[in-house]
Amino acid sequence: MKRALRIISRILLLIAAILLIYFGYIMISYHRIEDNLVLTPEGTSSEEAAQVGKPYTIVTQNIGFGAYTPDFTFFMDGGKQSRAESEESVIDCTNKAADTVLSLNPDFVCFQEVDTDSTRSWQVNQQKLLAGRFPGFTGVFAVNYDSAYLLLPIHEPHGEVDAGIYTLSRIEVLSALRRSLPISTNFSKFLDLDRCYTLSRIPVANGKELVLYNTHLSAYGSNDSIRSSQVTMLLQDMKSEYEKGNYCICGGDFNHDFTGDSTVVLSGGAMTDYGWAQPFPEELIPDGIRRCMDYSDEQLIPTCRNCDVPYGTECQTFVLDGFLVSDNVKALELHNIDTGFVYSDHNPVMLKFVLEDPDEASRNSDKS
Repeated sequence: MKRALRIISRILLLIAAILLIYFGYIMISYHRIEDNLVLTPEGTSSEEAAQVGKPYTIVTQNIGFGAYTPDFTFFMDGGKQSRAESEESVIDCTNKAADTVLSLNPDFVCFQEVDTDSTRSWQVNQQKLLAGRFPGFTGVFAVNYDSAYLLLPIHEPHGEVDAGIYTLSRIEVLSALRRSLPISTNFSKFLDLDRCYTLSRIPVANGKELVLYNTHLSAYGSNDSIRSSQVTMLLQDMKSEYEKGNYCICGGDFNHDFTGDSTVVLSGGAMTDYGWAQPFPEELIPDGIRRCMDYSDEQLIPTCRNCDVPYGTECQTFVLDGFLVSDNVKALELHNIDTGFVYSDHNPVMLKFVLEDPDEASRNSDKS
């Protein structure tokens, strides 16, 4: 009996030592990416400047690191899986995302959850794969997830993650910048992304700039204060650019109920509180900036599914993705594209727009 107890004690001490070393590794390896990080645009665009009054198309698409086939469930949503099924599945899902976006003939694209070298996506470099699918575009990539090896869940660890957000433009990008957003400072920071947004400055023929934002706001591990701080920082940045006379468009995954009522509308009238999918705080939206919600379709199409269960009749859906624009950007068409969630847990959103002449924009603003 004493020998058995000694063996058990040694095993427990070994486990405790391993856990202590692992948590030390997690703590030491944790870091935040610097704010105001200058990014280098890559590739050659087919156009030199945007034109006032010319229709353009922008698409935002969260590709879900190539894992989210319809039967995929995610452990942080209450599901079971943490990794894509296979390398081949990641490549297939990434190509399907590219095919769908390309079919919309975009001039600009905002991608989120793009892995470059991650355990969860079998080390497939999705940024490189996407770059090859968009010839004639300039790309701007920013890391927003650079984590140590996560042992959760125990049966299938999420592993090491290198991922980011990726912006593509047919028109030359003069410069680009990565801005770090406020995030939680408690233990949950080890499970959340290094949240940020990017600004890509695109010349306009009238001497102004189209400032294109790409973002993926917090869901897991953040409270209302953190989420509000992120939204406020982004919106105030857009307001500042608009007041300079520039044109602003932000595409992304906002991790809020973007319309404020999509959870109710898409569930047939029953409100389900998922905690993180709170209504977009419209009270924080400053003058000169607005949400694009005038959908061209007759019914509201979801842009995201909850991944606690496979996609189907019992799966809760939301509108989390979309566009914020300044008042000098006129929306012509707005569509949430129904893909059946075959390659991602998010659907793309497409906006057709024109950049208005400053005098015309002023007259329209006075009328409203």
